[in-house]
Amino acid sequence: MADGTKILAGTENGFVVARADKNPAAVYLARLSPGSRRAMRQALDVVAGILSQGKVGAESFPWSEVRYQHAQAVRSELETRYSPASANKILAALRGVMGEAFNLGALPAEDHARLKGVKGFKGSSLPRGRALTMGELTALFAVCDATTAQGARDAALLAVLYGAGLRRAEAVALDLGDFDTETGALTVRLGKGGKSRTVYATNGAMAALVAWLDARGFDAGPLFLAVPKSGEPRPGRLTEQAVYGILKRLQDAAKVKPFSPHDCRRSYITTLLAAGQSIAVVQKLAGHASVNTTARYDRSGEDAKRKASEALHVPFAG
Repeated sequence: MADGTKILAGTENGFVVARADKNPAAVYLARLSPGSRRAMRQALDVVAGILSQGKVGAESFPWSEVRYQHAQAVRSELETRYSPASANKILAALRGVMGEAFNLGALPAEDHARLKGVKGFKGSSLPRGRALTMGELTALFAVCDATTAQGARDAALLAVLYGAGLRRAEAVALDLGDFDTETGALTVRLGKGGKSRTVYATNGAMAALVAWLDARGFDAGPLFLAVPKSGEPRPGRLTEQAVYGILKRLQDAAKVKPFSPHDCRRSYITTLLAAGQSIAVVQKLAGHASVNTTARYDRSGEDAKRKASEALHVPFAG
């Protein structure tokens, strides 16, 4: 990067480490949900790496010294390395930090206004992830042995990821008191952006949760607990990383194609929209800030395109 885009400050590795309550990046990340915090921290590490030439990460970077020319240099670098969606996410993280720098009095209003003028990227990329088929979901639930505590827990976890569309961080943050056994209501208190919402586990999802509670017991605490194979539930909240391991085990046992925890959420949104539910209602259930975000999760359009393509006859005789 040209010298004009370097940021020079401090004494340790050429940089000063600000106190957490004075560090714009720390303040910005603190107001995000755990899931968003991890993603945006990675985005800020990318920005810090570009501007410091790989010397420091987000924590040690002097964000209050960033100016318009630095942001434009970052934008230029992102254009060559990332898809439009990923580059825009990184720029959004940078704008968020610079907004906190302004709020903390560390960035003049004029410079803040210029930074907000850095444009994002147009264009789109193929949608990430996939929706699971009903056959795959059936196979996944079939390998959950509900006669064991572990199998009952696995089925209940899969039920809230698909049947209620929860993010993995939201699922593991649930407490017993967040589930109403009479109505099936699940209160999500730690949603993305710090927003709470109510979703509903009905039909098979509710039955799976009730079966898990029979094995778990009704002591207050985390809804989902660690369970050793064929053992009894242990105190302690299930971790987000453990969710990956559980789904990978179910995937292998059911012999279905690889999928992520978030693909269960995509499947939830796709299924509701394909069933004719209002996108505004699905938006509220999913906890999205915009219906545009909800629409991007919909994979039913791919089925429509495939079926349309099947109407075309290609006279290849072989």
